[in-house]
Amino acid sequence: MMHTTKVSPVKARFLLGLVGAGIQASRTPPMHEREGDEQGFRLIYQRIDLEQLRLGSEALPELLAAAERMGFAGLNITHPCKQAIIPYLDDLSPDAAALGAVNTVVLSNGRRYGHNTDWWGFSESFKRGLPDARLSSVLQLGAGGAGTAVAHALVTLGVRELVIADREKTRAEDAAASLNNRFERFGANIVRVSHDLEADMAAADGLVHCTPTGMDKYPGLPLPAELLRQELWVAEIVYFPLETALLREARRIGCRTLDGGGMAVFQAVEAFRLFTGVKPDHQRMLRHFIQLGSGAKEAAA
Repeated sequence: MMHTTKVSPVKARFLLGLVGAGIQASRTPPMHEREGDEQGFRLIYQRIDLEQLRLGSEALPELLAAAERMGFAGLNITHPCKQAIIPYLDDLSPDAAALGAVNTVVLSNGRRYGHNTDWWGFSESFKRGLPDARLSSVLQLGAGGAGTAVAHALVTLGVRELVIADREKTRAEDAAASLNNRFERFGANIVRVSHDLEADMAAADGLVHCTPTGMDKYPGLPLPAELLRQELWVAEIVYFPLETALLREARRIGCRTLDGGGMAVFQAVEAFRLFTGVKPDHQRMLRHFIQLGSGAKEAAA
């Protein structure tokens, strides 16, 4: 009788990376790697930290070329590169083109495809975390790469008036004009720029924070604490730490809150699908995200 050796099928392999500044604490790499294991293929996800490399966004062309040469399937893009990377891409998805920001780049067949999964990630998180929130008027702080995606999501969620505040007034004005053009079917000038933060906060149902303030490297509150009030709901996109100074103060006075963890997970869910062609288990990824946070707390204790 002839004996044959059973050969195990070769697992699919994916090499991915995260490009940004100060990203050593990001939970995105382990989230993707664990889900890859669960799906039965090998996924290696590397951090490309501009801060550690002492590089700026001007290094993006070189980093993209290097990723292609090394066989990367794709890259996630974070602060401060979501807008800066666009000139170096071959194609943009409709969402990325409309938003002018990219957080996911698929590298395939010698081409670079830019996508934006941030807006969907925020929308999915918001619908689960604040399902019955009042949306008559919402104030958003920040109109950068992530802020434009969140603003897009807020309008699709049904916000009737979105007020954007940004330290760079022209950036807020550009974001408002772009959104009003994009969502003209919902009504004229649904989005406007804040000219009186105190008055706009007093009139708002909710506050969405989309600046880096509150991250470990940018501690503090993005606005005076006395502008918060109990009736306000507060949503955050910063997720490291998961409880920012803003959320801590909002919870102290009794506000309903939404942390940035859900957006981080759901943007990764869609990015995983784009990179691998496989739809991941979002509940499993969310559980792993929470476990990673628990591990970080234990390590710091």
